[in-house]
Amino acid sequence: MKKLFSFILCICLLFTVFACGSSKKVEPVAEAKVDETTAEVKSEPIELIVFAAASMTETMNQIKDIYESKNPNIKITYNFDSSGTLLKQIVAGADCDLFISAAQKQMNNLDSTKTGDDNPDGNDFVLQGTRINLLENKVALAVPDGNPKDIKTFSDLATDKLSLLAIGNSDVPVGAYTLEILKYLNKPVEELEKEGKITYGSNVKEVTTQVKEGTVDAGIIYATDAASAKLQVVDLATKDMCRQVIYPAAVLKITKNETEAKKLLDYLKTDEAMNVFESVGFTKAS
Repeated sequence: MKKLFSFILCICLLFTVFACGSSKKVEPVAEAKVDETTAEVKSEPIELIVFAAASMTETMNQIKDIYESKNPNIKITYNFDSSGTLLKQIVAGADCDLFISAAQKQMNNLDSTKTGDDNPDGNDFVLQGTRINLLENKVALAVPDGNPKDIKTFSDLATDKLSLLAIGNSDVPVGAYTLEILKYLNKPVEELEKEGKITYGSNVKEVTTQVKEGTVDAGIIYATDAASAKLQVVDLATKDMCRQVIYPAAVLKITKNETEAKKLLDYLKTDEAMNVFESVGFTKAS
């Protein structure tokens, strides 16, 4: 009897322990809480693609640093080359928000308000109401360090002082201005070519480099490029010798960021931006 009672008691105790153990609640694992008020949403900056004449390389890079520091939501991407090359790239379908040319010819070729020889293909890329004359430059006669041939004026290019002159191709604005200057001097480029006195550059930077390296006696470039390269300028072309060197700028109709492109163009007209341009010899277009 005692054994039976003990057995029943053991069974009851085991049942009680099992019941108590199974009744314990399992605490759920605490979920990580995200404080939405401290979460930062970082959006990608807006990219503005600017096609600009090669002669603007140094100044536009300075302006990029200033502008991006004040507008962290903007990233400026440049394409520097001769205005003629940039024109061809735009017509061929390249992405571009803002175009700055070193001559009116290339901008006219994109402007639907221009007809005939100014825009023979009837291109329609300029966003009307945005085109402005931004800057003026000067065409300069630059010489290497020491000026070995003692070239002092444009007139010396028509004398025996000259052995080799660096100029831009005819489709490069500075090259077109050069042809006008040589014609004014009654020393057309064809004559200099026959004499073996001409070497070409595909943009003004290539011409500048030839002068800087001293591989030529002189080069016809912009005053601003001479200043940036610290070259000696011995003469400046007058308005009688070639046309006024005006840099037009415009937002293009193909822009994907019209509002921001217009803001950047407006900034280029400010005193702050003009101080950068004027530091190398540009002046505000009149």
